[in-house]
Amino acid sequence: MYDLGLIGFPIAHSLSPWIHEKFLQRAGLEGNYSMFEISPDQSFEQKIKQLKKRNMNGFNVTVPFKQTIIPFLDQLDLEAEKIGAVNTVVNKNGKWVGYNTDGTGYLRALKSKYPDVFKNKTVNVLILGAGGAARGIYYAMMMDGFKNIDISNRTYTSAYNIAQLKNEETNTAILSLAEAEKKIHTYDVIIQTTSVGMRPDIHQSIIHLDQLKETAIVSDIVYQPIETKFLKDAKLLGANIHYGHTMLLYQAQYAFEIWTNKQLIINDMDEELQQKLKGR
Repeated sequence: MYDLGLIGFPIAHSLSPWIHEKFLQRAGLEGNYSMFEISPDQSFEQKIKQLKKRNMNGFNVTVPFKQTIIPFLDQLDLEAEKIGAVNTVVNKNGKWVGYNTDGTGYLRALKSKYPDVFKNKTVNVLILGAGGAARGIYYAMMMDGFKNIDISNRTYTSAYNIAQLKNEETNTAILSLAEAEKKIHTYDVIIQTTSVGMRPDIHQSIIHLDQLKETAIVSDIVYQPIETKFLKDAKLLGANIHYGHTMLLYQAQYAFEIWTNKQLIINDMDEELQQKLKGR
């Protein structure tokens, strides 16, 4: 009987319970996935102590606690340590071990839709934004062997800090958003990792894509709306587009593996989740 859950604030509208309950059913496992909302006026430490007493098998961590949780863990996976954030915790013989499934989840989602990209690791990749998601995606792509990964962000420092993760085989330039816009025709994969274009601001886009190459893959991790203005613009220019809700599914798939040692096939859940999001 698996006892799983999610901590964060606010989390009332999270789709994690739906996803993980589906996973449990598909894996033929008994269990539950509960929500533990910790509001700013509550003691985080007290709530975590209560969770420890519950002796859960594992839980997900979402904003604003992806860094806050770290001092309460017994161990960090190397990826979580490098990224400096945790979104999945597993109970290993009474010890809490922290992982970050965002980067690997994103790569799995991209590979499920565009496997050919992974045959040529010298393609030019542009990551827009320099927050936690960008950091996780950059690290996962670098570890997977992608050689050319540029970062564009409003502020230089955040992008520079991510670039410090690179190994000697990775080429990374840091660009302003205006510079990225001018160079957009040179990129094969463009990944939008900020909240720009998220509901309710659905008419916003982080940069113009006018000079985009037709063969480019344009990805947006925002999934409300499913098709952001950024993706709509890319589609009109003939580019290949990649939806954000798939990252949500595949990072959850990886978390589920960590908890249960069972790897599930996503299959039709992609379409099911899309319909569920459209109904919101």
